[in-house]
Amino acid sequence: MAPGRPTRWRTSTRLLLWAAILSASAVTNALVEVMDAARRGADLGLWEPMIWEFSSLSMVLLTLPLLWWGCERWPLHADTWTRRMPMYLLASVGWSLLHVVGMMLVRHLAYAALGYRYQDDAGWLERLAYEYLKDVRTFALFVALEHFASWFGRRRQGEASLLAEPDVGPPVEPVERPQHFLVRKLGKEFLVATGDVEYAQAAGNYVNLRVRGHDYPLRITMAVLEQRLDPALFLRPHRSWLINRDQLRSIEPLDGGEALLHMADGVKVPCSRRQLPLLRQALAGG
Repeated sequence: MAPGRPTRWRTSTRLLLWAAILSASAVTNALVEVMDAARRGADLGLWEPMIWEFSSLSMVLLTLPLLWWGCERWPLHADTWTRRMPMYLLASVGWSLLHVVGMMLVRHLAYAALGYRYQDDAGWLERLAYEYLKDVRTFALFVALEHFASWFGRRRQGEASLLAEPDVGPPVEPVERPQHFLVRKLGKEFLVATGDVEYAQAAGNYVNLRVRGHDYPLRITMAVLEQRLDPALFLRPHRSWLINRDQLRSIEPLDGGEALLHMADGVKVPCSRRQLPLLRQALAGG
């Protein structure tokens, strides 16, 4: 888990959890297929529906990290979901194609390994259309669960926002250079002093503010955040990082002109070769 990012389960842990859930469903479905065949008077070995089910399961698990990455890269919010919904629908088609092509390949290989030939009575267009009608529901379920988990995680963790200009009366403090951030956490609101922010790291459409061991995601670009913070206190060592100079403890030069910045909490922040001279100049001038 990278420092400065919201607390999330590791990808391997999440895959193991889904593998257990989907495997239980696959075994159940295979047993049902055998029982249904027996009621029809057909002789169906358990190995065949097991191949059908687990060929599908394997492709779902292989493509889940890609789906999770897409949800993180293009999150759905109240102000973005209508604009991004066509993209998600197009992604569902691509996800289904990967699933079906990979699933059919696994089935052919598995049958061949057992000395049999896999025969699909449906044509490719019919098979793709049939599988997509099932896959789009599975895709929607995974996307909904992923966004719900992200939303719930932000509520538990706390989500920061910039202080806005009030509708009536003068602002309590300068809005262009705020001295506090407003944090909402589990239905409660509190202020976090800007000077208490130890560093900030870009993460997709968010910037995570590190404050006393906690990360508060802020929906803003790093460039805009840099303009809103005091340049005498916050320095930009890397395109994805801002640091509080008071939290910097040492600079470790690396081969190639880059460096690692050792922060007070032990985190190592990268410093690009282009920014290192500017960082040293700013520190010397301060």
